[in-house]
Amino acid sequence: MTHTLVEVADLVVDFPVGGAGEYVRAVDGVSFTLEAGRALGVVGESGSGKSTVATALLGLHRGTGAPLGGTVRVGGLDVASASAAELRRLRGGTAAMVFQDPLSSLDPYYAIGDQIAEVHRIHADVSRRAARARAVEVLDRVGIPDAARRSRARPHEFSGGMRQRALIAMALACEPQLLIADEPTTALDVTVQAQILDLLHGLREERGLGLLLVTHDVGVAAESVDEVLVMRGGHAVERGEAGTVLSAPADPYTQALLAAVPRLDGPRRSRASAPAAAPHTPAGPEVPPVVEAFGLRREFGRGRRRVAAVAGVSLAVHAGQTLGIVGESGSGKSTLGRMLVGLLEPDSGRVHRDGAPVSGITSGVQMVFQDPVSSLNPRRSVGESIADPLRTAGERDEAAVRARVGELLLRVGLEAEHYDRYPHEFSGGQRQRVGIARALAPRPRLIVCDEPVSALDVTTQAQVTALLAELQRELGIALVFIAHDLAVVRQVSDRVAVMRAGEIVEEGPVDEVYDRPAHAYTRQLLAAVPALDPGLAAGRRTSRQEVFAQRVSG
Repeated sequence: MTHTLVEVADLVVDFPVGGAGEYVRAVDGVSFTLEAGRALGVVGESGSGKSTVATALLGLHRGTGAPLGGTVRVGGLDVASASAAELRRLRGGTAAMVFQDPLSSLDPYYAIGDQIAEVHRIHADVSRRAARARAVEVLDRVGIPDAARRSRARPHEFSGGMRQRALIAMALACEPQLLIADEPTTALDVTVQAQILDLLHGLREERGLGLLLVTHDVGVAAESVDEVLVMRGGHAVERGEAGTVLSAPADPYTQALLAAVPRLDGPRRSRASAPAAAPHTPAGPEVPPVVEAFGLRREFGRGRRRVAAVAGVSLAVHAGQTLGIVGESGSGKSTLGRMLVGLLEPDSGRVHRDGAPVSGITSGVQMVFQDPVSSLNPRRSVGESIADPLRTAGERDEAAVRARVGELLLRVGLEAEHYDRYPHEFSGGQRQRVGIARALAPRPRLIVCDEPVSALDVTTQAQVTALLAELQRELGIALVFIAHDLAVVRQVSDRVAVMRAGEIVEEGPVDEVYDRPAHAYTRQLLAAVPALDPGLAAGRRTSRQEVFAQRVSG
């Protein structure tokens, strides 16, 4: 028999701002329940209050000065009045949470397996050996290859997607009744994302696990949840069965949200309308690509454990063109991007910019990094971080610097007044927008975007990709767009390269590769993209399992 795990009635959360007793309302009168074995998806734009609702379920507002109103009960425990000891038993034992940012949630000094084992020992009172065995078991369960060996690795030795899987493994270590997942698949490629979603579905069926899924990816929600709660500005604007809400939304905001979802077969609204720059001038001589790579190779590790992250990659991107790079986590996408901008030197091969060989970082190139938290200095305001490239380029007029930063903040959907705020005062999606503004500051000729929209909700995602396309039309910049979201890549790219195990297995015009994929691996990636129709979820799970089984056997 099912029972109620979560009861939330008229939840109100206010955050203090300034030092004069002023507050801003982050959540205003939200109510819902969640039964054991059921899944509720909380969707909405960045800053809508989704994560605040999730953290309130575990009492994580304690100590922040944020007053909580209404009623929150988890596993029968009144969170607002619970003692510190009761909250400790709740967190990890009854309920566990997977946070949005894996890098800041893992201790950089300790091995991944030791961190998971510590959580299990605290809540299960088992031996070190048993805790270590449990850590390896859950790492294997979430798809970490060679889990026993990789459990001894530290967070920096994992890719972004693998770190996210490690966080999910940590949350599952104590077999909680309720799993609160705040953007659990944000950093994952589509095949691993599909495996994680299938895993969460299996846990619900096996153990009656309740799932509260916070996500900006409506496709993920469609394949993962029974009910959907749509939030905007701290309010719940619509709630109902996933099939009903996603196929026939009643609220205009929900309708707009669904219209912004990128689709594999959708219109190319974010791609530049102007044709890409031609590789020849009217006079005839060839115009060299903005960036060109010849046989790039980069290895990591020592001795027999040395692994080629990129193995002999060649490519070219001209002014006004966008090259999308897709592939699974650990396929070498980010390593390739860092070599293109000079942050990593290749072991062999060479990089040319505008026809000339280069080494290291040069002017005219910028990068938008995958993780906005680690790429922003927490001790400096976001305005100062955005201003750094301008000052480095020689701008000494502080009034001009501040005006330019204000313009950039507005162009990425923030406010000029946000100049003096710090990274911790922004949501995950807002921090990603700050990183994009910083990359745009010196008007570069080449921008390598490493998962630039992975942390953004679909409406902001559409705004940012449209902004990049607009800048490309105006300035003729070349873009390398690295992403695990194949629908977004199709929208923004002229050409696409598919990477697997450090190699490009397929490359060509984006429509040709997507509509007529020649390589089996490309077909597997496309098959794993979530569908927006909840009614297809069961059939797609079966189809995916068959595809993955064929891949393993092959």
